[in-house]
Amino acid sequence: MKVGVLAVQGAVSEHLNHLGRCGVNAIAVKEKAALDQVSGLIIPGGESTTIGKLLETFGLAESIRERCCDGSLAVFGTCAGMVLMADEVSDGLPGQPHLGLMKIKVKRNAFGRQRESFETELQFDLFEPALTAVFIRAPKIEEAAAEVEVLARLDEGIVAARQGLMLTTSFHPELTADLRVHQYFIEICKAV
Repeated sequence: MKVGVLAVQGAVSEHLNHLGRCGVNAIAVKEKAALDQVSGLIIPGGESTTIGKLLETFGLAESIRERCCDGSLAVFGTCAGMVLMADEVSDGLPGQPHLGLMKIKVKRNAFGRQRESFETELQFDLFEPALTAVFIRAPKIEEAAAEVEVLARLDEGIVAARQGLMLTTSFHPELTADLRVHQYFIEICKAV
């Protein structure tokens, strides 16, 4: 099994490192040929508008949508990846690019600007003990459809969720030594 990390912009090397530490064959995905090799794809944090435009430029957006719809690709979006996976972005820019994969409504930069970034201990429904979560200009889920499983929340809103083969977090699990979120995504990939 191979798991890819979308490598057009964002925290690519950190995710590749975590996947490698989990014992998975991890590859950077920049073109369709690489995308076709993977069972799972991580869309990293970065700048959601830029990543969305580059997905279109590199011709990957439609392939990702098709493979998600037919159940041949698991997808994990962190931070900007959450914005891209949402079917609605409440405060998006005009023409805000997104993939529309998950039935969630997301607010970009819900926790403030870069200087308001923070770490907190987060109770993630699947893990004991709590994990350290790093939030950087993070989005939040404002609304989730019935088929979306909420996995973690803060007072401000939902910060982790799953819908079928899709997983998303507001925070950056690749920025701590804890591998549990990546291991959980690898288990989702095995269902592909």
